[in-house]
Amino acid sequence: MVGFGQHLMVDGYGCNPQKLQDINLIYGLLEELPENIDMHKIMPPYVFRYEGLKPEDWGISGFVLIAESHISIHTFPEKGYLSLDIFSCKKFEMEKAMSYVKEAFEIKTFEKNLLNRGLEFPKDIGMSRRVVTKDRIRVIDGGKVEACY
Repeated sequence: MVGFGQHLMVDGYGCNPQKLQDINLIYGLLEELPENIDMHKIMPPYVFRYEGLKPEDWGISGFVLIAESHISIHTFPEKGYLSLDIFSCKKFEMEKAMSYVKEAFEIKTFEKNLLNRGLEFPKDIGMSRRVVTKDRIRVIDGGKVEACY
């Protein structure tokens, strides 16, 4: 993993509409998933029903803050669709998370994208200081070294 962390984005299609509207199922998933992928909840999940501007756009949305960042989900039961994000500064077992979510909602097909975010995030301040200092030192005529600040 490079940078600040991994951001897994999942779009699930052909999901079980009954499960997509089950607020208790979604709460339970957000309650259990962090521990299953070795993350640490810092608050209970927050889950609510959303009424869309179009009648078919209603669904359940929820998120849980974890010490490593967050997990969020949005469901659209009328469309058999869900979107899920897992953003973490700590590497996690993406396939384990995917398997858990696919089974919970009976996802038929899905798209997944994994981004490495914060590529220039200084995880090691000492190393970052050395890199920056090295970038600011230049050699001028005659081999003399000069710092450029």
